[in-house]
Amino acid sequence: MEIRKLYESMPERLDKARQKFGRALTLAEKILVAHSDDFDAQHWERGKAQLRLRVDRVSMQDVTGQMVILQFMQSGKKRVAVPSTVHCDHLIRAESGAPEDAKRAITENNEVYNFLRSAAKKYGIGFWKPGSGIIHQVVLENYAFPGGLMIGADSHTPNGGGLGMLAIGVGGADCGEVMAGLAWEVLHPKLIGVKLTGKLSGWTSAKDVITYLCGRLTVKGGTNKIIEYFGPGAESISATGKGTICNMGAELGATTSVFPFDDRMAAYLEVTDRADIAKLARQYREHLVADPDVHAAPEKFFDEIVEIDLSALEPHIVGPHSPDRARPVSKLAAELKAAGWPANLKAALIGSCTNSSYEDMRRAAHIAMQGLKAGLKAKVPFLVTPGSDRIF
Repeated sequence: MEIRKLYESMPERLDKARQKFGRALTLAEKILVAHSDDFDAQHWERGKAQLRLRVDRVSMQDVTGQMVILQFMQSGKKRVAVPSTVHCDHLIRAESGAPEDAKRAITENNEVYNFLRSAAKKYGIGFWKPGSGIIHQVVLENYAFPGGLMIGADSHTPNGGGLGMLAIGVGGADCGEVMAGLAWEVLHPKLIGVKLTGKLSGWTSAKDVITYLCGRLTVKGGTNKIIEYFGPGAESISATGKGTICNMGAELGATTSVFPFDDRMAAYLEVTDRADIAKLARQYREHLVADPDVHAAPEKFFDEIVEIDLSALEPHIVGPHSPDRARPVSKLAAELKAAGWPANLKAALIGSCTNSSYEDMRRAAHIAMQGLKAGLKAKVPFLVTPGSDRIF
């Protein structure tokens, strides 16, 4: 669905939903309603109803994308029905450095890449060659937009929630069907509302919001649920920081996570050459955030509520063995000693699809410069994986 047409259709669709539900709407509900295949014919009971939705975009990577495209080819369609992209990133092994690793991957996976490239050209799929970036960072920089609905053949697709999009990781069959023109079916998720107050400060980052939440909700706490963030604290977090939080919602088992549209998102759209979308989103801002009544009394609209004071939040660390084994960094040493865990770090990484943005690189660089100024030297391998060509 073209973005302007989507936004123009929202007022009428959302008013109809308010009348049917007899109440105000959360942001997640607005996006689901705006993409419903047949609103009147569907039941909208959370946790029970099966929704039929029209998806805006499909994304896939070079491992999952092979089967997705093969399944799509069975449909007999000549072109994909919705904008779709395939990103060659997962088959690259990080061993020696970007140039060498990319060259080796192209040699080892030449047959796969040739298939994906030729199929993409034939069926109108966007093709991102090896070395162009990590799928979720590339999607955030180029395709995600406020109020959109995207599915992707990768569990961390929810990264797109950093730009106010419902981006959901699914199986390859779902992607293939949507690419062939079918509506996408999903169990109507329940809603967890996370109210953010205060402001991130000091060493605390967006990563600590989600690592704290992992400990609070556990790895099963988000199953068949959408996590919707709101509150004054949300605007203290950058769009890429929001993406980090939404990305790791997958570690909670969440269907997806989403933030309301704000000026931080608009600024990100502008610096990634999408000022036209930022302008349009500002024009339709009221439809890209929850209704005022939801913020006034969230307990009436969400199935669960969690409140996090960002000003009081400490840096957190999770593990070992499970992402919901969380504690403040200040308590790690005592727990490590009591449990008898190895005390020596073996490597440090700034990157992955969760923390490979320019903001992540900048924060790491500032810390490294402070270390150099103090005469410190790295004692373990320090690995950096910028998420895209734009960042590199």
